[in-house]
Amino acid sequence: MVNLSTKYLGLELKNPLVASASPLSKKADRVKRLEDAGASAVVMYSLFEEQIYHDSRELDYFLNRGTESFAEALSYFPEMETYNMGPETYLERIAKLKDTVSIPVIGSLNGVSTGGWLDYAKKIEEAGADALELNIYYIPTEFETTSEELENAHVDLVTDVRKQISIPLAVKLSPFFTALPNLTRRLVNAGANGLVLFNRFYQPDLNIDEFEVEPILKLSNSNDMLLPLRWIAILYSRLNTSFALSSGIHNGKDAVKAIMAGADVAMMASELVAKGPARLGEILAELEVWMENNEYSSIEQMKGSMSQKAVAEPAAFERANYMKALNSYDEKVR
Repeated sequence: MVNLSTKYLGLELKNPLVASASPLSKKADRVKRLEDAGASAVVMYSLFEEQIYHDSRELDYFLNRGTESFAEALSYFPEMETYNMGPETYLERIAKLKDTVSIPVIGSLNGVSTGGWLDYAKKIEEAGADALELNIYYIPTEFETTSEELENAHVDLVTDVRKQISIPLAVKLSPFFTALPNLTRRLVNAGANGLVLFNRFYQPDLNIDEFEVEPILKLSNSNDMLLPLRWIAILYSRLNTSFALSSGIHNGKDAVKAIMAGADVAMMASELVAKGPARLGEILAELEVWMENNEYSSIEQMKGSMSQKAVAEPAAFERANYMKALNSYDEKVR
């Protein structure tokens, strides 16, 4: 029988399938169903910086500034009283989950700036969370903001959160950086125990009938895992940190690829939201069957076996792959 255990952020997990932040973590009974299906850990639905500031009324000025000219801008902010769950309710939910399930519960903070809201990192730890995931979701739109300033802000944020907590800290970030390896090294040096690659930017659509900009959310598919797969394969063994592949895990083979690239865990949300918590158990079975059929005895044996360091052609993860892919299409064109 294969050994499915793995270690993520220093946490001993029974297998590499983790339920990432999604509406499924809003209710304890749903998380219990995830645990029963085989989830080795669950990431709580995110608590947003905006929610915390709104709760303390510190965000009112920023939300209302300029509304005489840009009142429509406020329509893109949900009502903070009803959006998701308030800060105190969030902490209560973590405590309840810890009483309901035996798997690790990972809290999630989503924000971009340093400040008083980071006190909730410590409160999440005190509520019983086994680790914290810091989701840095930021779209720079100012011409004056330089890439160096943006990266420094990320590092400062991780540094400040690390000072708040003693539990493991994972950083979930986007792929849109000029020199991603350098930034990831800085984040690890600042105190990140793991990297979650990547968060997904939800792109607005244009309603050309109503002449409105519409927020839209589309669930991922397996193709979405290719970008994080590539970067984990490149960074594996070059950084002393844990890796989680997030986006595009929909079946057992996707999980196999994540692990062989170098991920400690494969995080899932879209597939579980679409098909229910029981789907996780099916994927876990698919992973185990694949390992048995290919004579792998453990997750550790698989991990990183197809990373850039391990494969016969390391250039396949770099520019050479781009040229080869284009050439393959040339041969198909008639």
